[in-house]
Amino acid sequence: MRILIGYDGSECAKAALLDLRRAGLPSEAEVIVMAVADVFVPPPDDTEADRTFPRYMPTSISRAHEHAKQEVAQALALAEAAMTQLATLFPHWEIHAESSADSPAWALIKRADQWKPDLIIVGSHGHTATGGRFILGSVSQRVLYEARTSVRVARGRMNGEEMPLRIVVGMDGSPDSYAAVSAVAERSWPKGSEARLVVVLDTVMFLTPDPSAPETVKWFEVANQSDLNQLGKTFKSAADNLRKVGLSSSVILTTGNPKVAIVEEAESWNADSIFVGAKGARGIDRFLLGSVSAAVAARAHCSVEVVRRRSIVE
Repeated sequence: MRILIGYDGSECAKAALLDLRRAGLPSEAEVIVMAVADVFVPPPDDTEADRTFPRYMPTSISRAHEHAKQEVAQALALAEAAMTQLATLFPHWEIHAESSADSPAWALIKRADQWKPDLIIVGSHGHTATGGRFILGSVSQRVLYEARTSVRVARGRMNGEEMPLRIVVGMDGSPDSYAAVSAVAERSWPKGSEARLVVVLDTVMFLTPDPSAPETVKWFEVANQSDLNQLGKTFKSAADNLRKVGLSSSVILTTGNPKVAIVEEAESWNADSIFVGAKGARGIDRFLLGSVSAAVAARAHCSVEVVRRRSIVE
């Protein structure tokens, strides 16, 4: 597994590193910790001019280059400190530290496009001043929206150090939501960990009963009890897949706004993390992120992993 971690040395970023122990990540992985200096670097003078008479460079440009060099060195020191901490948490990981001068979000996105990790991990912003809920900072939000691979918005564990873990998976029958189930099934969770597949119905929903046959679509009405019963059976197979890997799993059918209901279910159940697909059943291919997954990632009290299907990533 390839993992790209954005790190800036903030308290939020430090908490995100500790959260990785609760993410079910493999004991062996190839990891890059990247810290970005948010500074402007003037282009170097690489012309083929006659060096007998060196080209004049304004003092301000020289100072800008020196300042950028110092900032990048400090960023690398941060990445190396995070690398050292991760090495104690995951002794079998192959970890590298990198730094650059750029816009932090775009630096991570460009590095991901080049290296093609399976997962990008960023820290969330802190608490908002009003309401006490979490919001996303500008960097994590931009990476979440623009990255072409799965992204985990990591927040420090709220439940203390006790085991096992509780995982909520937002389900709507879309291929991406089944990819979220698969992502959970592929991880290594402590014995006794639990997963809840949360299916939220508003007025009607449509889904693919068989993920292997995406051209087959069925509409379900919330007011139709027969449809609700069939929905429960449809998602039972997904829960069974999680049970096969040792997770205690259940399906929760509820009504309301998915953006709100998934977050509320995770909070009331005291979940450690939420997994959602990048796009729901009503997503449009040209959009990289659906409104439900964006809202859940922004407002949840715990870590949220937004899963993008490998076929799309490739």
